Amino acid sequence: MQQNMRKQDFQEIIAQSKVMQEVFQTINKIADYKTTILITGESGTGKELVARAIHERSSRSGKKLVDINCGGIPENLLESELFGHARGAFTDAHRERKGLFENADGSTLFLDELGELPLPLQVKLLRVLQEGEVRPLGDREPVKVDVRIIAATARNLADMVNRGVFREDLFYRINVLNIELPPLRERSEDIPLLIDHFIAKYNRLIGLNIKGVSEECRQALCTYLWPGNVRELENVMERAMVLSDEDTIGVETLPPELLRSEREVAGRERGSMIPDQENLSIKINSKNLERYLIGKALERTGGNKTQAAEILQISLPALLYKMKEYNITS
Repeated sequence: MQQNMRKQDFQEIIAQSKVMQEVFQTINKIADYKTTILITGESGTGKELVARAIHERSSRSGKKLVDINCGGIPENLLESELFGHARGAFTDAHRERKGLFENADGSTLFLDELGELPLPLQVKLLRVLQEGEVRPLGDREPVKVDVRIIAATARNLADMVNRGVFREDLFYRINVLNIELPPLRERSEDIPLLIDHFIAKYNRLIGLNIKGVSEECRQALCTYLWPGNVRELENVMERAMVLSDEDTIGVETLPPELLRSEREVAGRERGSMIPDQENLSIKINSKNLERYLIGKALERTGGNKTQAAEILQISLPALLYKMKEYNITS
């Protein structure tokens, strides 16, 4: 019953972990305010689902959420898509066209992949946020709009500001309320729930009758690091269900990289770094070695990162970056 409530209330965001329960609480607190929200997190963590959950719990839910992927439309078309255009504003502009801001009047506009927004359009977005009005291409008269903005990105906007590719004033205007979604590897206790959810979902959608997964398969799914996060897990589950000859999914239906990951985990637990004998990729095995050496250096220094960086002969910022990349804690 509790799981069904979560699915109903939070748009298929299936979770029982403490960190995600905190996200749910934040959604409930902020849903009905017009304050701009920035959702951050790796690709596949469910940023769009969170945006939709916020909208559906707000007083604006009577109108449809309007969404756009800022990286999915060519720059020369994106301005017209967002702000609209007047008739004759450019070649082929044979009639007036409303932009997404006007379409979202009284509702919510979800700007996915905000980090891909070109600098010239960042200026126009900032003006909309400050003045509450848009100016369509080729039109002298601004149009008042009442739009709640939710933005999302997998990129580090603060770093982009430092590199001069994202406006600092827009960053602070967008980043009023921040929801940071954790990667799946940091909430592995949610994986069993997600496995059961996706089995039920694809049994219904594809017309299958899968009962569950074998213990060996569940172990492999729960120990894999999921670089593609929940989206990758869903794709793997759909694939495994289609390939399974039995009503219980076995490891033989899983992609090879999941089984390699399980062997690597076993090797780390034994205190040694075992190269992947089946995959001769220098890139993959170099990362495994880096992860192992960082762990050993931190172990030797009792978790002192400065000393560990000296032992590894890399800078402290480089060590911190790699620790984050490999999900290493000390």
